[in-house]
Amino acid sequence: MFHHHHRARYEEPMRHHWERHARGRMRGRRLGRLLEHGDLRYVVLALIAEQPRHGYELIKELEDRTGGAYRPSAGVIYPTLSLLEDEGLVSQAGGEVGRKLYEPTDAGRRVLEEGRAHVDAIFARMAEVAESSESSRPRIARAMTNLGMALQTRLARRPITPEEIDRIVAILDDTASAIERS
Repeated sequence: MFHHHHRARYEEPMRHHWERHARGRMRGRRLGRLLEHGDLRYVVLALIAEQPRHGYELIKELEDRTGGAYRPSAGVIYPTLSLLEDEGLVSQAGGEVGRKLYEPTDAGRRVLEEGRAHVDAIFARMAEVAESSESSRPRIARAMTNLGMALQTRLARRPITPEEIDRIVAILDDTASAIERS
């Protein structure tokens, strides 16, 4: 269960840390301050309310929703998830081995409903940033990172048969050919 001394010790210094990174990790030209103090907490909660997600999915979704202009680091997302869990606004829902899947609690849904106008305004700012994103390169870089992580995850799971390796190689070769033709 959550203890108040835990919150006092970790929440405020980390919240300041998250917000600094939320401002500082914008790519390309500055479009003003995307996230104000406390906004990331609402954004993460709202994305989890749309569907249960784990940390990497949240990072990817935030990058997608800003047209690649903003990609929060794991050092921002995972402490935010821990804070939301400590506050009783999200809970773990299982998930793949090594990945915690989060879903909102009833209290989390109430917080979102009470702050609906604020949450909608945050997502409107994110959509504006996405519309003015000048390049698709960040999205391609994210997709390449995603592929690399998927390969690392699969290759780390043992055993891997020669047939599985052949399938992976075929998928990669087919994908490379499709990209060259596009």
